[in-house]
Amino acid sequence: MRDLTHPAERLVQAMDRIYKYRMTTTSGGNLSIRDDDGSIWITPARVDKGALKIEDIVRVDPQGQSHGRHKPSSEFPFHQRIYAARPDIRAIVHAHPVALVAFSICGEPPDTHLFAKARSVCGEVGFAPYALPGSNLLGEHIAAVFAKGHHCVMLENHGVVVAGEDFDDAFRRFETLEFTAKTIIKARALGEVRYLDAAQTQLGSTRDPDPEEFDAPAATSRERELRRELCDFIRRGYHQRLLTANAGSFSVRLDKNSFLISSQLVDRATITPDQITLMRDGRREKGHRPSRAWRLHQEIYNRHPGIHAVVNATPVNATAFSASATRLDTRTIPESYIFLRDVPVHPFHWMYESPTRIAESISPEFPIALVENDCALVMGTSILDAFDRLEVLESTAEAVILSRAIGEVKPMPAAVIDELIAAFL
Repeated sequence: MRDLTHPAERLVQAMDRIYKYRMTTTSGGNLSIRDDDGSIWITPARVDKGALKIEDIVRVDPQGQSHGRHKPSSEFPFHQRIYAARPDIRAIVHAHPVALVAFSICGEPPDTHLFAKARSVCGEVGFAPYALPGSNLLGEHIAAVFAKGHHCVMLENHGVVVAGEDFDDAFRRFETLEFTAKTIIKARALGEVRYLDAAQTQLGSTRDPDPEEFDAPAATSRERELRRELCDFIRRGYHQRLLTANAGSFSVRLDKNSFLISSQLVDRATITPDQITLMRDGRREKGHRPSRAWRLHQEIYNRHPGIHAVVNATPVNATAFSASATRLDTRTIPESYIFLRDVPVHPFHWMYESPTRIAESISPEFPIALVENDCALVMGTSILDAFDRLEVLESTAEAVILSRAIGEVKPMPAAVIDELIAAFL
């Protein structure tokens, strides 16, 4: 399908999203798109990033002349040099999200071997030495690193620059890298961080063959309702940072042999009912590609008639426990234990080689699990129930991580747990 969104509109939409999620400041960051004719569309200098309009975007033509009511970003020189060094690059994101800034001021790029998806999306992260912002020297430093084949480059004491073959590609890398950086920081607060080796990274990055297609019948009113509800909660999950734009799967049981699940390569922030895939007896709705986790979700539905919704998500704090040897203790407050019970951690390879083992290990009574260096897995009796548990899981994980900066964590004693089980479980 052709993309008919104007470059200026795309930049305004992206900056609004980046700003709202506090991944840049009112005055910080700049975005650009290289057009087919060689023009570079770029965000302007000294214009409020929280109130950017289409008419604020500047076009710099191939001759270097600016067109628009503002001057181009002061960082335009490095955008221009990156495009010159890499003909395959068509979009650039430069911003100052706090976790990546933290890495930049420590002189360390994040290790994307934390997650298979991070490695496949972002690759090896480059590092460019400091130079004055807006200077030609900074442009030379950054372009030289991109010329080596990197798509993500940390800037010493400055932030990050991420590029892609189109703007969606660049934004996906940017968001994935920031999520990875945040998770590493949270995991380090828990202790030693666990990374994937080359074989594990390859396993997690290898695509499975698509299941066989079938012609879906006309949707019933119940299917339409569930598609809408599923999209509502997926978008909510994105806005609450429980999912990223391209990571996390949510499904709901439709009947004994069918379920609905989010599709691959669909933006979780804007997902619509027609972007949900109907699965029936191991086959996919024609013209759709289900999330790679569909096999696991199917195994869970087959074994547990009482489970009607499944989500595997990437909330930063809960996922940090998946990348650490420290176990998440849910005996923190009554709500946490009642909703979560004990949270096991399953080996990474189970997610891709042994989904049956994961399905067998969970139940309606024990509906939560973490998968090493991958995701949080949450089940529920409904979409709302699963989402509620996911929120409680992330809030509990964050509270435990924050409490470690205060003092020794004091979990509820066994007698209290027994009382909760007798009263609520």
